[in-house]
Amino acid sequence: MSPVKEEKNMEKDLVEKRCLSDNRRYADLINGFVFQGKQILHETDLRELDTQTGSWEKRRFWKRKNIRPKYRDLLRKAALGINFAVIGVENQEEVDYLMPLRSMGYDVGEYERQAARTKKKVRGEKGVSRSEFLSGFRKHDRLYPCITLVLFFGKEWDGGRDLHALLDFTDIPLELSKLVNNYPIHLLEVRRLERTDIFQTDLRQIFDIIRYSENKDKLRKAVESDPSYKEMDEDAYDMAAAYVKAEELISVKKFYKKEGKVNMCKALKDLIEEGKREGREEGEAKTLVKNVESVMDKFGVDLETACNGVGITVSEYDNAKSLARKRKMP
Repeated sequence: MSPVKEEKNMEKDLVEKRCLSDNRRYADLINGFVFQGKQILHETDLRELDTQTGSWEKRRFWKRKNIRPKYRDLLRKAALGINFAVIGVENQEEVDYLMPLRSMGYDVGEYERQAARTKKKVRGEKGVSRSEFLSGFRKHDRLYPCITLVLFFGKEWDGGRDLHALLDFTDIPLELSKLVNNYPIHLLEVRRLERTDIFQTDLRQIFDIIRYSENKDKLRKAVESDPSYKEMDEDAYDMAAAYVKAEELISVKKFYKKEGKVNMCKALKDLIEEGKREGREEGEAKTLVKNVESVMDKFGVDLETACNGVGITVSEYDNAKSLARKRKMP
């Protein structure tokens, strides 16, 4: 990967994390993804956790043991009644063909972290049994459930959706293969969403822009019919622009920004009109170049004479040809 592309990917990663780190959006993502729009979680139910996974004991000596820490994209502890669940989010633009293994590793790392904390408490307590002391875990101790949600922004996920998809079971007896534990991933393909009304925050607008990014008619209708696009939060605007690869949206943002809000509706409308205008200019340039060169071929005259015959200057011809080449026109 080139340094420039790597830098852009890092910028996009920061934009995404800044946007989804907002607990309103995080809760909304879980409510839409997991609960199909039911308002089960609220932003006040979430607490941010360290995104570094694995046992705390290992972290202390990772340099000496050649163990490198792993970092998740986003991680929250969610209050549910009298209990908690740990919910992580991994954002993918490209398919990771080892995602089931990676997801399982993240979850195992979280359980290890919880177990390490419990072990520290148990080893300092009196009255524990020998087995509990050796395990670092009392018989009645429990860990918080952990899940990883995979948010995919690419066109199509053609990778495996569980651990078994990565394993080669050729000639493995059924009796044995049935004992191999599976591990599914929880995948949300943003561009293939059928409904976005299950989201209550501006995630709905972000996801609509991304899923309609290659259909200008649907995108225009969605933006023009929803007044929310006229006052989008800046970080929501940035995330949408990043994932539709519209650098123009970022470059013109300052012209549509006011008091932390950005008018995505006006920005998109102007960019679409600009695209149409450039298309007309490209067509005119192509026709002009073709006419001049046709006169040169047909009458055997030089460039200046042909330009005079068409009614333009050589400089105007050069500009038209430059535009045609810039737009990769035949």
